[in-house]
Amino acid sequence: MNPIAVVFVVAAAVAHAGWNLCAKRVPTGGAAFVWLYGSMAAAITVPLAVITVLASDQVPTPTWALAMGLSGLLHLTYFLLLQRGYAVGDLSVVYPLARGSGPMLAVLAAVLLLGERPGVLPLIGAGLVVVGILVIGGVGSGLGGWSSGALYGLATGALIAVYTLWDAYAVTTLAVPPLVLMVGSVLCESALLGPLAWARRAHVAGLWRAHWRAVIVIAVLSPLSYVLVLFAMRLAPVSMVAPARELSIVFAGIAAWLVLGEPDPKRRLAGAVVVVAGVAAIAA
Repeated sequence: MNPIAVVFVVAAAVAHAGWNLCAKRVPTGGAAFVWLYGSMAAAITVPLAVITVLASDQVPTPTWALAMGLSGLLHLTYFLLLQRGYAVGDLSVVYPLARGSGPMLAVLAAVLLLGERPGVLPLIGAGLVVVGILVIGGVGSGLGGWSSGALYGLATGALIAVYTLWDAYAVTTLAVPPLVLMVGSVLCESALLGPLAWARRAHVAGLWRAHWRAVIVIAVLSPLSYVLVLFAMRLAPVSMVAPARELSIVFAGIAAWLVLGEPDPKRRLAGAVVVVAGVAAIAA
């Protein structure tokens, strides 16, 4: 993999693990919390997207609107499923299942639908990443936590695979600038949840007062993590980028142990070693 793409992917993994830790610490926020950090992210990133368009020679087209609208719908569904998963399951169950099943499906689809042909070593690395994620996930804090969070984790993983492929198509084939795609997606998410946020504005205000720090952190780290991935997908095939970004599992697993006090640190660290080995094989 292109060395610059590797740097982008590792930085994205750190940012992604960080915002998911914040989201897990507000498990009952639901759609209102998603609207809060989505709207804050839009406010932060819209000026950057405008500057990007004005500074480039590209002219927005109706195709851009289609790309951003579908991306926003997919990402919104992903955020809602993830937030619900954190309400009923452990971070160490929901996050590994979501992040593990996503790249596995994305790699399969990239090979079957996009005609990508990664080498043997990257494919072995992708397999190692998935195995390491499953080891880290284990059974969480008990059978109840696993069964409650597993369905949401797997559903979230399916959305990850779909939006990864669509967004890769948007920034490559449709030539939508990565930052513009990300900002348009965020705006779409905020608009779709706007009526609900207005109807529950007292609840939204209460969430802001109690969790404004988490809202700001997620609003910065979530778009940052994904725009880095979009740039990486311009430099390397999606079948390599999708699994490599799952290095975030290592950081999230350690954070779940150190910050949230979730159990089995030895199992998580063993899985982390497997994930790192897989990422090294993908980047070779």
